[in-house]
Amino acid sequence: MAPPNNPANSISNLLRSSSLEKYFDLSNGQFSVKGFPFLYDVPSNVTFTPFSSIFNSSESDASLPLLQRVDALSHKGGFLGFSKDEPSDSMLNSLGRFIDRNFLSVFRFKTWWSTQWVGTSGSDLQMETQWVVLDVPEIRSYVIIIPIIEGGFRSALCPGNDGHVMIFAESGSTQIKSSSFNSIAYVHVSENPFNLMKEAYSAIRVHLNTFKLLEEKNLPSIIENFGWCTWDAFYLTVEPAGIWQGVKEFADGGVSPRFIIIDDGWQSINRDSDNPNEDTKNLVLGGEQMTARLHRFEEGEKFRKYKGGSFLGPNAPSFNPQKPKMLITKAIEVEHAIKARDKALQSGATDVSEFESKIKKLKQELDDMFGGEKNSLSNGSCSCKADNYGMKAFTRDLRTKFKGLDDIWVWHALCGAWGGVRPGATHLNCKVAPCNVSSGLKGTMPDLAVDKIVEAGIGLVHPSQADDFYDSMHSYLAKSGITGVKVDVINTLEYVSEEYRGRVELAKAYYNGLSKSLSKNFKGTGIISSMQQCNDFFFLGTKQIAMGRVGDDFWFQDPNGDPNGVFWLQGVHMIHCAYNSLWMGQIIQPDWDMFQSDHVCAKYHAGSRAICGGPVYLSDSLGCHDFDLIKKLVYPDGTIPKCQRYALPTRDCLFVNPLFDNKSILKLWNFNKYGGVIGAFNCQGAGWDGKEQRITGYPQCYKPVSGSVHVTDIEWEQCMEAAEMGEAEEYVVYLDQDEKLLFLTLKSDPIQVTIQPSSFEIFSFVPLKKLGRVAKFAPIGLTNMFNSGGTVQELDYNEVGAGPAARIKVKGGGNFLAYSNVPPKVCYRNGAEVAWEWSAEGKLTLNLPWIEEAAGISDVVFVF
Repeated sequence: MAPPNNPANSISNLLRSSSLEKYFDLSNGQFSVKGFPFLYDVPSNVTFTPFSSIFNSSESDASLPLLQRVDALSHKGGFLGFSKDEPSDSMLNSLGRFIDRNFLSVFRFKTWWSTQWVGTSGSDLQMETQWVVLDVPEIRSYVIIIPIIEGGFRSALCPGNDGHVMIFAESGSTQIKSSSFNSIAYVHVSENPFNLMKEAYSAIRVHLNTFKLLEEKNLPSIIENFGWCTWDAFYLTVEPAGIWQGVKEFADGGVSPRFIIIDDGWQSINRDSDNPNEDTKNLVLGGEQMTARLHRFEEGEKFRKYKGGSFLGPNAPSFNPQKPKMLITKAIEVEHAIKARDKALQSGATDVSEFESKIKKLKQELDDMFGGEKNSLSNGSCSCKADNYGMKAFTRDLRTKFKGLDDIWVWHALCGAWGGVRPGATHLNCKVAPCNVSSGLKGTMPDLAVDKIVEAGIGLVHPSQADDFYDSMHSYLAKSGITGVKVDVINTLEYVSEEYRGRVELAKAYYNGLSKSLSKNFKGTGIISSMQQCNDFFFLGTKQIAMGRVGDDFWFQDPNGDPNGVFWLQGVHMIHCAYNSLWMGQIIQPDWDMFQSDHVCAKYHAGSRAICGGPVYLSDSLGCHDFDLIKKLVYPDGTIPKCQRYALPTRDCLFVNPLFDNKSILKLWNFNKYGGVIGAFNCQGAGWDGKEQRITGYPQCYKPVSGSVHVTDIEWEQCMEAAEMGEAEEYVVYLDQDEKLLFLTLKSDPIQVTIQPSSFEIFSFVPLKKLGRVAKFAPIGLTNMFNSGGTVQELDYNEVGAGPAARIKVKGGGNFLAYSNVPPKVCYRNGAEVAWEWSAEGKLTLNLPWIEEAAGISDVVFVF
């Protein structure tokens, strides 16, 4: 027998001695929590099973502390199941109905992307709902229903008639059928909505044992840094000379990137009709590459021909920074001409020769623009296999020139390229699999990417070779100086699972292969997951992956042509990111994606990135940078004043619609090391239209919105280190945009605020400290940074010589602000006495230089 303190013995005793009252009850067609019904008319074929009745702790690889935490709360949750008379590969069943009850949900509006939705009835839900939280004020609690995975089936919620909540379970293969489920959805209750998410996903984690929580994983180094992604700068025209020019522009501007992401356009891809050994030439716009397949794992020709040292010498070749935009503009002309021809054909035109002539002429002009410039970076006789050529030489040269460039990542699709891998082109067993779109996605937004992938199918490497597939790509990249990957187009596996034992087993094989390769080649952390916002991925693919996108792409304009989309799409992006972080943040570090610093709403985006808690990276075109704006986000060394965790919507934003209800502000809360922060954003003006099945503008909502902000909007107890700050007697509040100081206690009236469209305000809350008998002090930080509180690295209050003192370590250069009700006796900066300014309203300011040798950190002491 194992001794009493043996961990194995402790685990085996979990869930055996729980005598806590079970919160849920399903009887007489009613599903109740704490005795209060919240679902009615529950069909008789639906079952509820307490968590402790299904979970077997001996099968879980979770740590003992996590198992004990879940065990202690096991009475608050359980599983829903249902049965049918006949087995099938897809089943739809009601879980009961509700009306006149507020809910918050997240649903997939595209194959790849999900977003927030609210309503008051089961019939208000959208297709492919990933979870729904019901407000149950009668017991001051919240209930979440999460469709999960059981066996070979995954599930999602969808709307039914008369308030019914439907669950749709599917295997993705007619070969995988079932007629009954015991645990196809998980339900949980909590008095705190943020605890609700943590507790529920912790329980699912130890139950499924197929993914890990964020708290169990290491994070990639880029999370602390500033970077640049090539996508919006080049699209598919990305090339070494353009990348070099871009990194140089940032360095010359005083904000050197610590990481770059070489996005789509670097690979060796071609179409089925092309020579199997040559890259498709002159691709420009996103969409053109979506029917192409990977024909070799090494870099494409334009990178393969790079000669080492090309830009390091005194006679480095020049690059026209206007070239990418010229190519993109011409490619758009071609695209418009093709659309005009297609429209004419659809209208019944029989003679389109004029259109064809125009298309031919424009394509020739585009080809001439590509071929008109001599490639001075290569040697035509090179084998392109030597260390002095290709991606390896290029990354080496980048790091030689730009010393702070820690990470160079590249893009690839989960299946290799958008169209997968070309059969016969590599050593792997691969064939083109036809794509079948799930019926659950029929209510989602039309998508060019889906149309193109369905048109061409996916060249799928057999799942038994997934390990070899990813290692073949990644080991070559790692040897070439690449330190991580942005893996995109992730949710395509569900399209091609018919012949591969269904979507669950196919996903497991691919994600296991990807995870092994990450561990071997990229330190286990070098990945951003993208186009992945479906429960399959989170429940099956995240044992190793620790960071991923929580929003749709940054759209600098509306692809559907609404000129006002340049404004309203930005608010939509913030809503995606904020509400997806509620669930995704339990499993991965939320990444809010890139933006462009010269965009008309760049400042709006910058405000959200400053407090989002993730990396800050841009996709600026060459020569198009607002360095004044960038320097409010980024230190000169390429690091950032990051918040302590990821940002989430405040509690009073959970059941409202900040996109088009004409009244609600999006408020985000987060922590800095020595204070809290609230970002208030006006996102009104657009959102999902369920009838049109697309995101569209609501111009009548694009107007100023008023609301309130209070220190209690910050969920202080969610961070152990911050809990004490949430009990302060008094706070100093700094308004970043208004440059104003206010004072607040826990019992004060809220701060009233009006936010203009596409605008924001950041409120920094810092506890006020009494020093001695008279002085009151609170450090705000550098006010030339959006997240001023994030610049305060250390804070200590003690006696120095003649009196009480505040010692602060501040990172960055610029205007340091603190509140002090009395002027200090003396101020020291890095040990030397310096001058300071103090005003009667309590503003205490000091200029701090950036000292490179000290990593930008100044040691400041105020003595009172």
